Amino acid sequence: MNTTTLSPARFDLKLDSEEKTLIARAAALLGVSMTTFARTSMREKAQALVDRESRVRMSEADFSAFVAALDKPFMPNAALQKALNRASTVQRA
Repeated sequence: MNTTTLSPARFDLKLDSEEKTLIARAAALLGVSMTTFARTSMREKAQALVDRESRVRMSEADFSAFVAALDKPFMPNAALQKALNRASTVQRA
């Protein structure tokens, strides 16, 4: 992501002294500021969570059933067929 095109946004965070000491120590070990360490750590954790939650995981049996369902011909249920029929009569501008 190109951060030069983004507007800065503020995020304030209160830490207890134990958390601040730990974060300061970790930042020092990496040779970066606490702000850089916190931003990088939060971003990495957030990206990992979003990536994990964006994937669909299933067992081999579930995957086989999913593929088999995709291979079957499309058969709309009654409600969908009714909606499709109705949609085909709608005049579009």
